[in-house]
Amino acid sequence: MKKMSLRTRVLAGAVAAAALGAGTFGAMSANASAPAAAPAAAVRADVSDRNLQQSTHLTVAAATKAAQAALDAAKRENQRISVAVVDRNGNTVVTLRGDGAGPQSPESAVKKAYTAVSWNAPTSELVERLEQAPNLKDIPGTLFLAGGSPVQVKGAPVAGIGVAGAPSGALDEKFAVAGVAALGR
Repeated sequence: MKKMSLRTRVLAGAVAAAALGAGTFGAMSANASAPAAAPAAAVRADVSDRNLQQSTHLTVAAATKAAQAALDAAKRENQRISVAVVDRNGNTVVTLRGDGAGPQSPESAVKKAYTAVSWNAPTSELVERLEQAPNLKDIPGTLFLAGGSPVQVKGAPVAGIGVAGAPSGALDEKFAVAGVAALGR
């Protein structure tokens, strides 16, 4: 094999780079000039399809109304609480921390609301169930203390309201029930 001069090697490299660049540019130009693909047709689901399920959820406005009603009920009794409203799936929709409420109360309120909607029962009733099934308290995200109330439509849970911060669970639950009642007005 014959050794190429420096000039020949530089020239050969420049030609190779130019060819490579032209090929890339040509490919890019071809792609850029190709017609755009037609948008995919919208997929429509038949609501009567037995594979679909409809559910009812509170609006943010309704959840806020319920939370504010619970907070107002506590305020009338000079109680400092936090209130949370969760949807049917346990996702927090609204949390209000009242003036002077303890730092633990927002998280406790969310857990009480989650517990109430999960079992479709007031958390005061669920506390009694712990006697027969003490492992219930080990379920993540739950809090088996009075103060949570489910919001029901035709007997099915659609939300949960949790209140925490009053000196007793009975008061917490009283304020949660006031929030549920506000939804009926």
